[in-house]
Amino acid sequence: MTKFIPYGKQSISQDDIEAVVEVLKSDRITQGKAIDDFEQAIANYCGVKYAVAVSSATAALHVSCLAAGLGEGDILWTSPNTFVASANCGLYCGAKVDFVDIDSRTYNLSLDELEQKLIKAEQQGCLPKIVIPVHLTGQSCEMERIAALSKRYGFKIIEDASHGIGGSYQGKPVGSCQFSDMTVFSFHPVKIITTGEGGMVLTNQDDLYEKLIRLRTHGITRNPDLMQGESHGPWYYQQLELGWNYRITDIQAALGASQMKRLDDFVERRRFLAAQYNKLLSDLPVMLPWQHPDTNSSWHLYVIRLKLDEISKTHRQVFEELRSDGLGVNLHYIPVHTQPYYQQLGFNWGDFPQAEKYYQEAISIPLYYGLTLEDRDRVVNSLKNSITQKKACHH
Repeated sequence: MTKFIPYGKQSISQDDIEAVVEVLKSDRITQGKAIDDFEQAIANYCGVKYAVAVSSATAALHVSCLAAGLGEGDILWTSPNTFVASANCGLYCGAKVDFVDIDSRTYNLSLDELEQKLIKAEQQGCLPKIVIPVHLTGQSCEMERIAALSKRYGFKIIEDASHGIGGSYQGKPVGSCQFSDMTVFSFHPVKIITTGEGGMVLTNQDDLYEKLIRLRTHGITRNPDLMQGESHGPWYYQQLELGWNYRITDIQAALGASQMKRLDDFVERRRFLAAQYNKLLSDLPVMLPWQHPDTNSSWHLYVIRLKLDEISKTHRQVFEELRSDGLGVNLHYIPVHTQPYYQQLGFNWGDFPQAEKYYQEAISIPLYYGLTLEDRDRVVNSLKNSITQKKACHH
């Protein structure tokens, strides 16, 4: 059997294992010091004031929207080219959700589309309360332009940087929140660092931070300054609003803090492999990932787009051939507005043509820290064989 090569996977070291075991042997396996350490490590790395660890990036998006005051009658805009969570978080809050089509080069939210849509929305009196730009594959959106639009049209910005930790924009770490209210990270095992499941919200704003830490723990506070009336004693807490149990455990946080020590190595290796792919695939009928000069991607994913008019096979045929070669290729993403649930809300195929065209051509090929040069060659050769071979004729 040939070795299966997934599109992404975690890299767990002996240090990671020891960090987790240490917590397991300690008195606190949840809500202890490891969480503070993990949050501090990320805040320091990103140069941001606050980091709030939660149980998943979906939870992070949800509490961010709540902290920003999103509710019924409000509108959230995001990219259709993302995982459903980027849009679902608006629906969880009772808001309406809409999408902004993608840029054909970066596959991120198109700034021209955003601007046009805002002009129209202002005329119609239905401006968004929140815009969630998604940093697809680890490449930041054009945040400075989005921030300028937010000042003009009064929306809040939550960066969905689930792919983006370790990347930079205009020389500053993704997560610094220089051009946003909050930024969200994901620590799922295929991401750049992992806590198993887990997420994080970063912000520089004191009031948002206070809200985020309450919302992740049922809306409860133990801070007497925030309570109504006097505290009854050291045991006392108050629930000030409806929150959730979105806490992360110390076991997960210990793994995350340990992984953070290798973040730069992880990203450096991914950048090296991406550069290799750029070189080795340059003569194939595929579109390679274009990088905006303001960004330095952390390369969570390496996405190629098939030039189908130059290939004698369909997108699906190429995809299935790579899979049958033992490559765990994937497709990021099926446009959210095409999902049955969103179609019931009134969206249709044809609404966001760039995202749909991308979907018909894109394939995510294997890219992760432990990918060997031998693996890389297998990926490249498999791709070459599939794309350049003619379809078999059956007589």
